[in-house]
Amino acid sequence: MTPKRRQKLLVILGCLVLAGLAVGLTLYALRANINLFFSPVQIAQGDAPVERTIRAGGMVKEGSVIRDPQSLDVEFQITDYVDELAVAYSGILPDLFREGQGVVVIGKLLANGQFMADKVLARHDENYMPPEVAQALEEAGYSAADYQAKAAEVGQRLEL
Repeated sequence: MTPKRRQKLLVILGCLVLAGLAVGLTLYALRANINLFFSPVQIAQGDAPVERTIRAGGMVKEGSVIRDPQSLDVEFQITDYVDELAVAYSGILPDLFREGQGVVVIGKLLANGQFMADKVLARHDENYMPPEVAQALEEAGYSAADYQAKAAEVGQRLEL
């Protein structure tokens, strides 16, 4: 091999090593920012990581919303009609938040099984269901029509 070819080969190999290193460091940095979605069934089975930011979703269980009159603290349960997850949140809830409707919460699962939410995302209207919640409920054996009918029924009851 001539010295000129050897120099080109070393430059190309050096560029490949640097590119691989850059891709590896980028993927490592992004790994900490990924928010995976888990349903209450998956959390109950122990699939969700503890003390790491995740997303969880389901329907707000009827009669489970407990508001602290002295602060903005709220506790409620979300369900996929198989298992339930206790959620604690401190802050102003979205205007569209109510019992019987779909929500996605972003926060950390504590060691005691309670979910400490940083954000609560509510649905847009009675026909909207977050895609992750819809998929989790379908995996639990419920069709979209089932929980949309249930949400409409709960909404009518709460308006009375």
